[in-house]
Amino acid sequence: MSFAELGLAEPIVRAVTENGYTQPTPIQAQAIPAVLKGGDLLAGAQTGTGKTAGFTLPMLQLLSNGKRPAPRHIRALVLTPTRELAAQVGESVVSYGKYLKLSSEVIFGGVNINPQIQKLARGIDILVATPGRLLDLMQQNAVNLSSVEILVLDEADRMLDMGFIRDIRKVLAALPPKRQNLLFSATFADEIKALADSLLNNPAMIEVARRNSTVEVIAQAVHPVDRDKKHVLLAHLIKEHNWFQVLVFTRTKHGANKLVEQLGKADISALAIHGNKSQAARTRALAEFKSGKLQALVATDIAARGIDIDQLPHVVNYDLPNVPEDYVHRIGRTGRAGATGEAVSLVCVDEHGLLRDIERFIKREIPRQVIAGFEPDPNAKAQPIQLRSHDQQQRNRTPRNGQRAAQANTAQPRNGQPRSAQRSAQGTGQGQGQRTAQSRPAAPAPRPTNVRPAQRGGALLSQPAANAQNRKLRSGEG
Repeated sequence: MSFAELGLAEPIVRAVTENGYTQPTPIQAQAIPAVLKGGDLLAGAQTGTGKTAGFTLPMLQLLSNGKRPAPRHIRALVLTPTRELAAQVGESVVSYGKYLKLSSEVIFGGVNINPQIQKLARGIDILVATPGRLLDLMQQNAVNLSSVEILVLDEADRMLDMGFIRDIRKVLAALPPKRQNLLFSATFADEIKALADSLLNNPAMIEVARRNSTVEVIAQAVHPVDRDKKHVLLAHLIKEHNWFQVLVFTRTKHGANKLVEQLGKADISALAIHGNKSQAARTRALAEFKSGKLQALVATDIAARGIDIDQLPHVVNYDLPNVPEDYVHRIGRTGRAGATGEAVSLVCVDEHGLLRDIERFIKREIPRQVIAGFEPDPNAKAQPIQLRSHDQQQRNRTPRNGQRAAQANTAQPRNGQPRSAQRSAQGTGQGQGQRTAQSRPAAPAPRPTNVRPAQRGGALLSQPAANAQNRKLRSGEG
């Protein structure tokens, strides 16, 4: 089957062909005709199987014959959880729509908002945005969503994981009731189905892979190693096998920075990408990595959904993720569009429980392979991972600006902020690393705050869910 047989117009097929694609992937073959019919869609597929083109191509066609939007109005809105993913989707819109007279823009936090306001002033056909920055623009009356014809929630499961549900609901409230809704997700968790039930109207449903499965073309392996030998083993693997374009995931921002220094001492070029990096630094690191100038890119999970590199050969879990789903998204950066790839996890004794959770989640055992010279100490005792986390140490430091008393009366402060302040930030669209609660004067000390568990949709959350609700604040996204 060709793209033309799916009902796409010649200018779009021509652009797709120029990008080197001749046959649609399974998710594209099913999603494109469904979207062209004009109905709502709930689509799930493994990461790296072409979901972006699955909604971008038919969206371009549906909008190609419409009227130009009025000033500050947009015709199609694509919401993504991270800046990198927003940029990736924006590139696809431009690339596949190069022969169409449609305008598009990408907006996210971490950069000056004024140029974005100026671009939106003339009206945009397709807007790709992260929720936090979109709400900022809405509050400044820089964008009007009342003319939206198509809404796309891309990587919807990740947005829920990062706690964007309140932001999403605020955006939905500003949209016209009559519109086409497309929800794309790498996994079909129960939360996604609940969101779909409230958002979609009699949707077509597509799921092209076993739920929560990992891409079969990815060769997965676990290398047991002592915690203090991980960086040496990683350098050994990169040099021994002459690896290039190695995407390495760490648990913390501090860990990413430290690993970059250690790789540099081993003459391996590397840069880090995480929420504390400026947008310019993140963009430069990604550009150098994609071009092959950079041998290794060290990232936190902020990048798990936003890096799209053709033929990326190697992904390394330097630290196993705390959430099993994130393992699927991490290794899904390789083995994309049918290509082969390799995913290696360096696992110390502290992470055996995390490994069991991952294997239970993906319903398969990952082969173990001990590397000669790096045999783990069989008598090593596990240590609580959070005790070694620099981010945890940062959160436990005494806050400034008279917030000592407030911290003493609130449970488990995050980033120097009590949860009550975080909920306030979320409720106003603030978060993602650049909007923080206003400092209170040092005297008098604030009264104790009555802190309740985090909420989602009016329902009390369990502690794990509450932690997920606050992830966007810790991720540096916006």
